[in-house]
Amino acid sequence: MSAISKAQADGRRAIFITGAASGIGLSTAKRFAAGGWFVGLADIDTRGLTAALQAIGPANGIICNLDVRHRSGWKRELEAFAKVTGGRLDVLMNNAGIAKGGYLEAQTPDEVDLQVDVNLKGVLNGCQAAFDLLAATPGALVVNVASVAGVVAPPRMAVYAATKFAVRGLSEALEGEFARIGVGVRCIMPWFIDTPLLDKARFHGNEDLRVSLRHEKVPVYPVEDVSDAVWAAVHGKPRLHHLVGGQARQIGFLNRFLPEFVRKRLRRQIEAL
Repeated sequence: MSAISKAQADGRRAIFITGAASGIGLSTAKRFAAGGWFVGLADIDTRGLTAALQAIGPANGIICNLDVRHRSGWKRELEAFAKVTGGRLDVLMNNAGIAKGGYLEAQTPDEVDLQVDVNLKGVLNGCQAAFDLLAATPGALVVNVASVAGVVAPPRMAVYAATKFAVRGLSEALEGEFARIGVGVRCIMPWFIDTPLLDKARFHGNEDLRVSLRHEKVPVYPVEDVSDAVWAAVHGKPRLHHLVGGQARQIGFLNRFLPEFVRKRLRRQIEAL
């Protein structure tokens, strides 16, 4: 964690964001820093974190070197963050995630384990590690980033979808559990978003997901749509589920009444990639 005087964070609401070095995490960090919040930038990408801190302004946050899979890292970084914020943790944003596309049998055990460990266990670790800080901060919230793949599971994304369904279920359970300590829960479920994740995930061969989506004219939404949704979820009326992107909202609506139609439609769309 970078050194910063406690006085720089005093009096400001504080948000701790995992996966903050790029994509949704970085965009959200910029949005909240611009809104006067103090930001804990957590990631394993140390160079990216340095650039992220410069992007939000060094007085508006601190760097937290964190692998969400490790409970000891969570404890260390949250304790250091709390020293800077005077014990405040207004929002914990569990955003770190990884995707490996392709048929289940083609994925290696290490690829399966990594997705489960980061996407699900990382969120569980964060919620447990941050419990006391959240409970001690009036009006605190947990924001878990899931996916529309946690509403309808597309083929060739079996492990990723399983983790995002789990994050959605965890969020629903914690909304009830955390109500007893006055902590709210929000679950953000975006469609495909323009982030570096699209350059790393592959459905087949050597073609990255971004190229596949472009070829099939599948909508990809700007990352600011998600950061704006997180801001609205934190500052708006209490609501657990937040679908992001017109395609996500359409699928969410249709899935309530025509689930078979939605699965077939999504299967055709994904199998074309």
